[in-house]
Amino acid sequence: MAMKPLFHSIVLFVNDIERSKKFYTEVLGQELEYDFGNNVALKNGITLWKIMPEHIISLSGKHSKTNVTKAFEVYFETDDLEKVQEVIAKNHLTTLHDLMEEPWGQRTIRFYDPDKNLIEVGETLEKFVGRMARSGMKLEEISVKTTIPVQIVKKLLNLT
Repeated sequence: MAMKPLFHSIVLFVNDIERSKKFYTEVLGQELEYDFGNNVALKNGITLWKIMPEHIISLSGKHSKTNVTKAFEVYFETDDLEKVQEVIAKNHLTTLHDLMEEPWGQRTIRFYDPDKNLIEVGETLEKFVGRMARSGMKLEEISVKTTIPVQIVKKLLNLT
């Protein structure tokens, strides 16, 4: 029998746990599940760990060499991207890009948390597929643009 570990959460290593906890709970509105001081779990599956000098990742010295690009992003969805844009401006957050439409039609905005982890907030599937339908696009056109099969487009539009 093959080993099948159960996914638990994504861990973001942070320099200042209080600053990061405040950012994720107060700025992004995420709910706290557990707070163990230097280890905080959010209800959405993100865990924040203050990286301590005695931690194996710090001791090995490999983390800084292997995670140089931070080639990942933490992804959220919303039906109110304009509100997200307001929160970004109000908190003077550094953005990768302002509100834009991706080639597949979804509107997104990307910015950084206090430890320079990339955060994306995009429209929900229902929101951007609905916007395309309201603009007059046919189901097949929406499917081609988004790469979402027509049957799922119909489901997202409550046509099934």
